[in-house]
Amino acid sequence: MSEKKKEIRRIGLFSSGGDAPGMNAAIRAVVRTSSYYGLHIFGIYRGYEGMIDGQIERLDKGHVANIIQRGGTVLKTARSDRFRTREGRKAAYDSLLVHDIDGLVAIGGNGTFTGAKIFYEEYGIPIIGIPGTIDNDLYGTDYSIGFDTAVNTAIEAVDKIRDTAEAHSRLFFVEVMGRDSGYIALNTGIGSGAGAILIPEAKMDVEDLIQHLEKTAKRQKLFSLVIVAEGNENGSAQELATEIKSRWPEYDPKVTIIGHMQRGGAPSALDRLIASRMGYSAVEALLAGHCNQMIGIQNNEVILVPFDDAINKTKAIDQDLLRMAEILSL
Repeated sequence: MSEKKKEIRRIGLFSSGGDAPGMNAAIRAVVRTSSYYGLHIFGIYRGYEGMIDGQIERLDKGHVANIIQRGGTVLKTARSDRFRTREGRKAAYDSLLVHDIDGLVAIGGNGTFTGAKIFYEEYGIPIIGIPGTIDNDLYGTDYSIGFDTAVNTAIEAVDKIRDTAEAHSRLFFVEVMGRDSGYIALNTGIGSGAGAILIPEAKMDVEDLIQHLEKTAKRQKLFSLVIVAEGNENGSAQELATEIKSRWPEYDPKVTIIGHMQRGGAPSALDRLIASRMGYSAVEALLAGHCNQMIGIQNNEVILVPFDDAINKTKAIDQDLLRMAEILSL
């Protein structure tokens, strides 16, 4: 369906997929910007599931007071198998008609925007996406909401593990989130001074890892930290530790999995700022007649990225950062 300008008076707002610190700051910005322009803003609870079930209520500035510092999302979130069906999307559209909603702001990641693109193509409701995912893997934006907080959480944990590793002269494998993306692992590894970083985008097999650890051992480094993205091709942190132990008996590697701690907690200042800019810009974009696009930030400038690109194009890891990480770890 070709893009055409449509007057927007009533906006539906929802979060979908995995939660990310800073989503509430984006919600607050959307509601307050909509209020400034005299628009009616409706919160859709539990993402596409709530849209199907009609869990929609009018919001005002009072609903978003004192939420900018909170993690999670006050609109809740859910994954929806029903929305993958035509019947589910028709039910969602019917729910929007009940409230005369003529524009949507969707906060989420790849799956959220895939659903939004299909929904727009079928029913023509203008939709603007706000990237909310700790993985920071969406094409077209330097940052997604939640990434900075997730990295800070991981680094704080690794700093504490470092104390124990140094005290006992141990090798620690620390697993962070990132099934398909190594952004959290790479930034955590650089920020914490890790001895090695294993990510899906760069190959380092066990032999390479052993050689790398041997180099650090030669300079009498008594401990080492290895940051492992959960989606790296060599297996989980526990599997790697077991392999290293079997082939290098003098080491007694320990494993820490940070897990879902990275999703929670108060958003960082950067995530609050990014989320606020994106929420404000999403409303401005709808009013300007844009649709079927995601808000992005590149080189500190707000841009619009077609859902097609955000969903289907790959955001490459910065090779200079990879090289730097390797050099600084030796």
